[in-house]
Amino acid sequence: MTSHVPNEARVIPLRPQATRPQATRPQATRPQATRPGVRPAASPVSPERRPPTAREPLWRDLVGDVLRRERLEQERTLKEVAEAARISMPYLSEVERGRKEASSEVLAAAAGALGLGLGDLLARAQGELIRLASRHTGPGAGRGASGARFDGMCLAA
Repeated sequence: MTSHVPNEARVIPLRPQATRPQATRPQATRPQATRPGVRPAASPVSPERRPPTAREPLWRDLVGDVLRRERLEQERTLKEVAEAARISMPYLSEVERGRKEASSEVLAAAAGALGLGLGDLLARAQGELIRLASRHTGPGAGRGASGARFDGMCLAA
């Protein structure tokens, strides 16, 4: 008196599948068995239907770019700046590439080794952020959801 229920597993795709050209003949679809309390899986949204999203720059990328640009303008090596800042050369490299979220002490030391103050470094990064944000958002750039213009700098650690 046992009822045999097939072992069915539902596959949940991790990535949307690439769209394939439609075949010339229609393919038969198998009706889905529905079980009480189980909703059918939602189909993934195709990339063509997704709204384009511009990736906002990360603060660590901006600060790293400013540090690297200043170091290269001074024609100094990574080793020279790292020694002057008393931080390891691999860590400074990772900060410049935006791989590490450096503390304010590390940023102040790196900026000082380049002859900048921490405020100078952060102001340059803020200027770069405003420039990039205006390029991504178009008209009305520099305005938040409320419509108010943002001119200040906010840091969180």
